[in-house]
Amino acid sequence: MIDICTGAVRLDRDDFAEKRKTMTFSLELSEEQQELRDWVHGFAEQTIRPAAREWDEREETPWPIIQEAAKVGLYGFESLATFWADDTGLSLPIANEELFWGDGGIGMAIFGTTLAVAGIFAVGTPDQLAEWVPQCYGDADDPKVAAFCSSEPGAGSDVAAMRTRAVYDEATDEWVLNGQKAWATNGGIANVHVVQAVVDPELGSRGQAAFVVPPGTKGLESPSKIKKHGLRASHTADVFLDDVRVPGRCLLGGKEKLDERLARAREGTKGGAQAAMKTFELSRPTVGAQAIGIARAAYETALEYAQQRETFGRPIIENQSIAFTLADMRMEIDAARLLVWRAAWLGRNGGFTAGEGSMSKLKAGRVATWATERAIQILGGNGYTREFPVERMHRDAKIYDIFEGTEQIQQLVIARAISGKHIA
Repeated sequence: MIDICTGAVRLDRDDFAEKRKTMTFSLELSEEQQELRDWVHGFAEQTIRPAAREWDEREETPWPIIQEAAKVGLYGFESLATFWADDTGLSLPIANEELFWGDGGIGMAIFGTTLAVAGIFAVGTPDQLAEWVPQCYGDADDPKVAAFCSSEPGAGSDVAAMRTRAVYDEATDEWVLNGQKAWATNGGIANVHVVQAVVDPELGSRGQAAFVVPPGTKGLESPSKIKKHGLRASHTADVFLDDVRVPGRCLLGGKEKLDERLARAREGTKGGAQAAMKTFELSRPTVGAQAIGIARAAYETALEYAQQRETFGRPIIENQSIAFTLADMRMEIDAARLLVWRAAWLGRNGGFTAGEGSMSKLKAGRVATWATERAIQILGGNGYTREFPVERMHRDAKIYDIFEGTEQIQQLVIARAISGKHIA
């Protein structure tokens, strides 16, 4: 209470007790969220981890693991809808952290489809969601995957440099797509491809739209997969579009909304963000959670090793240099998780005001790269061999500084948000 004579603030015991009753801030997960975490962790521990080394070495899509995930209800549009129904926004990050704690490559093979689904969800109509999202996943007897195709050889972080074109054929009510996409997760093996293309080159990034390329569409080809440093169990490839014709209904959001948006852009009116950026905004906290899962796995491996490995007659964790490194690893991982959870919550409850989504992805990527490198150091020579998992974790972690917006792009997003200026 306020003393009206002095203006001083006074708080008596009864007032303090009453205020405590109204406080609602909590970091405790709900019972449903804890059950989700434990369920996914169990799948990661029992099914993913034992297979991680094999599929990394094979560099192939782990279809048996994807099918197993579908059978238990972890892979499919029903499970994704359940995760998304969580108004706190935390279920997706929780599930992703546990999956990628199991293994980054297999985790991406299971969750890579979600980026294409996010692309449909970002701008698609309810009818389009109902038609295409189930086809992204298939079913437990015949699981499918989907691909989101945005990046190009000359247009990665610079989305405005995109050259893939989509031209409307009014006579047949079809869109004709031509171009090349790069670094597409599940590119070529996907049942459904979501493709970002330019419909009006004069408008730059505001002249783009997203299209669904249905299964079996002629003209879409992917001759070979890319051999990667990490996430080897996840398929990545270039996708070529040569006079790919898709029905008019495959334009996400519909032609009427596209025409309205393009008209506003031509008039100089500020319009909504284009589909690729909306998709990345939705996915950044989830991607950050993936990085945290990999970092946590490396930290736990290093902690266990340090407790068991002896030099000079005692466990190496009794050396300050090792113990302090582990302390820093735990602190950084926990700090990154808090940024991810905040961004996930804001994404569902009011949106970002200071680049919080980019903050979460930037911090988590940096932590994953650093923590996995420190884990190798703690394991010494063993950490550098393929007999121990931390070298694989280190390879898997590095991409989180690069894909879905590089480290520098995330800094740019944050700088623009906090300054209100168009920083180049």
